[in-house]
Amino acid sequence: MDSKDRQIIRVLQANGRMTNQDLADAVNLSPSPCLRRVKNLEAAGVIRGYSADVDARAYGLPITVFVRIKLERHNEEDVKNFERRVHMIDEVLECHILTGATDYQLRVVVADLDAYEDFIRNRIHPIGGIASIDTSFVYSTVKNTSVFPGLG
Repeated sequence: MDSKDRQIIRVLQANGRMTNQDLADAVNLSPSPCLRRVKNLEAAGVIRGYSADVDARAYGLPITVFVRIKLERHNEEDVKNFERRVHMIDEVLECHILTGATDYQLRVVVADLDAYEDFIRNRIHPIGGIASIDTSFVYSTVKNTSVFPGLG
């Protein structure tokens, strides 16, 4: 991947619906080589897909929660069980494995506090093998972007 590919990616991250002509103009390429680069990035799995950036509040999920989870044991079976079960929970938008005192951090969206209680009691607790759950509710977002920084 070269700097032109990275430039294409950054422009598409900002506006994935732009036409190839507009993308080509934005990155100073003619349309054919630009389209060829995009197709190559897609085929290589660098561009994994396209999606709509939707306002969660407007959708009906105004509460974002970061949930940090520590497992009781770190054997292969318990780790695989936790990760498999988390994949099946729609409210979990992201799950990251962390270094330090916490094993996982989840980004969760819910409609209200009752829905969060239901999420913990009926989706997280039944997984089992969890030593601790630490929750932080988001009350405001300062920055949220999906556009990578430029390199060099």
